This record gives sequence, structure tokens and C-alpha cells, in this order.
Amino acid sequence: MSITESLARVRAAIDDACREAGRDPAAVRLLPVSKYHSVAAIREAHAAGYGLFGENKVQELVAKAAELGQEGIGFAAIGHVQTNKARQVAEVATELHSLDSLRLAEALQRRLEAVGRRLPVLVQVNTSGEQAKSGIRPEEAVEFASKLSAFDALEPRGLMTMAVNSPDEDEVAACFGSLADARRRIRDAMGGGWEELSMGMSGDFRLAIREGSTCVRIGTAIFGPRPAQAPL
Repeated sequence: MSITESLARVRAAIDDACREAGRDPAAVRLLPVSKYHSVAAIREAHAAGYGLFGENKVQELVAKAAELGQEGIGFAAIGHVQTNKARQVAEVATELHSLDSLRLAEALQRRLEAVGRRLPVLVQVNTSGEQAKSGIRPEEAVEFASKLSAFDALEPRGLMTMAVNSPDEDEVAACFGSLADARRRIRDAMGGGWEELSMGMSGDFRLAIREGSTCVRIGTAIFGPRPAQAPL
């Protein structure tokens, strides 16, 4: 199956999940995750109507943006970003889905001011409690969100999470529900905004949509199995 066909199949599945949840399919965007996949694969997906792709590694994002940026293709940083990578993210990324500390916010603010940009960001929340996952704790969400107002080069758009890797759907859904609850508390405290909930991947996006996701990050179901390393 071609990437174009896979995109159509995934989008149809997202639309079906939205209808099952009583939601408008237009309320959920698909972010194809292109980690370790070739620029040719990204170009095919772009030709099918997708202009923004998720990348986990900043170095790979920068390299792909250098080759594809002039073609109207943008990249969202969706993996953990170390502060020493803030400059590259500030200069190149279209969105950041993994803001997980005020230290990173401060580094991004400085770099964004230097290049005269503003950057849409989502705050990563560790809803599973797993030490291997980055993100603030759900109970910190309101305080963290309020502190971001000091960084005017950042545009907070919402929250992101990765659910627990478990066969128990209730455990997975609980992670997504926790993120939705964190957003509700932020919106109540700040009077609105924070529209985005980036949650759900190839194996759990239906549950994420049921719990209110507005952005699902899909890689394998579109591009196939991930290569062992970046083709760069």
C-alpha cells in the first residue's frame, strides 16, 4: 500500500472514530510522524495534502527542514528537547509539542527573541507517571501554564501526552482523561485558550479521540515500520 493510500485509510479511521464519539471529524487533525523516514516519503505525503510532519529528534528535523522547507513543508518537534537544542528549534520548528520545563521555555524565549519569531507550543504532561517519559505532572499544569505568560515569544496552544503502553484500555484512557482534565483546569483558571490536546498514536488514537484529542500523531500506520536509523 502506498503512503497516499495509507494516509487516506488512516484519515478515514480518524473520521470514523470521531463519529463514534459524537465529534466533528474536522476537530481532529492528523500529524504524520516521519521520524527516520526519507524525504521522498515526506514528499509523497505532502503531495497528498499534508504540510506539517512530526519529528522526534531535533537534528533530523533540522536536516529535513533544510531540504524540504522551501517546498512548503514544516516540522513539529514532538520529542524531548534539551536546552542546548533550543536554538535549532527556535530557528526551524513550526511547532513544539514537548515543552516540559521552564528552563526550556527560558532558553527558547532567548533564541526566539534573537531571530524575531514566535513559536506555537504544547506543554507535555506525564500522565502515566512513568519515569522514562518526560513532562510535567498533571497537578502542576495550572501553575506551569500561568508561568508561561512571562515568555511572550511562546504561544501556548494546549497540552500533549503519551499514554502508558498497556493492553488495558482503561489504563490508556485514564491517561488521556487526565490530560483533558488538566486542560479543563487550565482553561478555568486562565479564562479559555489552550484548545489543543495532542494525544493518540497508531495504536491508541481511537481512545484518544473518545477522550477529546484534537491532534493525533501517527507514524507506522502511514509510513510503515520505522527504519533503524535516519536516512541522512
